[in-house]
Amino acid sequence: MVEVLLEQIKKTLEREDRIKITGFGNFEVKRKADRRGRNPQTGEALTIQSRRVLTFKPSAVLKNSINGES
Repeated sequence: MVEVLLEQIKKTLEREDRIKITGFGNFEVKRKADRRGRNPQTGEALTIQSRRVLTFKPSAVLKNSINGES
């Protein structure tokens, strides 16, 4: 059952849809654009390619429970 649930979450995030779990938080895929960077060893300038990143924002309920608040 857990494996099925996790597979559905994975597929939803691959489609870049947002997942909201009430009382827990939100998972969201965001796109980062190309940006300029440098190699810290050589100082050489380079372009860091665009990519997708997974973000999580905890709900106020979760934050409060972690901090021992009601």
